[in-house]
Amino acid sequence: MKNDLLKLIAAAIVLVVGVTAAQALTTAGPHRPATVPADYVITPFGYFHPSCVGRVASGDELLPDQGVIRHADGTTLPMHVCAYPHYRGDGTQVVGDERNVTDPEIGHSWIVDEAVTTSSAYGFLSGLWTVPPAPGSNDGQTLYYFNGLEQSKNDVSIIQPVLGWNSDYASEWGAASWNCCYGNGVWEATPVPVNSGDTILGYMFNNCSSGTKTCGSWDIITWDLSTDGFSQLTGSSNLGQTFNWAFGGVLEVYNIAQCSDYPDNPYGWTGGLHDISFNQIVLWNDKLQSITPAWALSKDDKTGSPQCNYGGLTPKQIILTYGSGTPGTE
Repeated sequence: MKNDLLKLIAAAIVLVVGVTAAQALTTAGPHRPATVPADYVITPFGYFHPSCVGRVASGDELLPDQGVIRHADGTTLPMHVCAYPHYRGDGTQVVGDERNVTDPEIGHSWIVDEAVTTSSAYGFLSGLWTVPPAPGSNDGQTLYYFNGLEQSKNDVSIIQPVLGWNSDYASEWGAASWNCCYGNGVWEATPVPVNSGDTILGYMFNNCSSGTKTCGSWDIITWDLSTDGFSQLTGSSNLGQTFNWAFGGVLEVYNIAQCSDYPDNPYGWTGGLHDISFNQIVLWNDKLQSITPAWALSKDDKTGSPQCNYGGLTPKQIILTYGSGTPGTE
């Protein structure tokens, strides 16, 4: 079943070489916490020094436990070593692999998410969402929408396909696959620009046989089905982790000044103006069997400003609500 699905996905992909829009992660900016240096950049995992953000080309395998990047021709390149600390969204410094948490250390800037855990492990997660229009106002904000897999305790990294506003492309939407934060560094596959109205497929799968609870190799794909552009991390190490924590949908934000910094979204749930819908979610266990998860909503907007009616629903898909509208009801 798994191989059949992956063959269908692979058969439909048309390789896109080169990106026309300028690629540069957003700098921390004047609204950053006072402890964050001005030359740092914003990632889905907080603020990092630019030298600590590695770019991985399509077809390269990220093998951080071996300290190398393996190219498609079999040659290898040593991975860079990050010599700088990184910072959470609130400006708290994170030193080295300071993890060992029961809540997602890299989720410090998550406003709302829907997640589920298992006593065994997950082997595959996918979902569809539509790229919203540009936000109603532009205050230099950065927005991320994604799904992902992580270990629930003593985690080392998270793998995730990400749709971002004002991330790789200034005041535009882009898509990229990420793996963070081994060795205090973060890794991003070559991003692609995407357009409002495009359909994004974000999925992750292990490269092991059925029943492998702790698989050592994972692929992370962020695919624009409307243009066939995609960003992929292949053969990424699990760093010894068992991915037993699945996130069906996450909203993460930086530098929100007003609720209109979020986009009105006619592509949301039943055309709702202030939500993002993650549809046709597929989650498999380590035996590669499809399961129906009991997603749990989590919000961390108690100290955030402004308050923008954050919430979530799971009628037949995951819906994250935000903005100046009133959250819907099932």
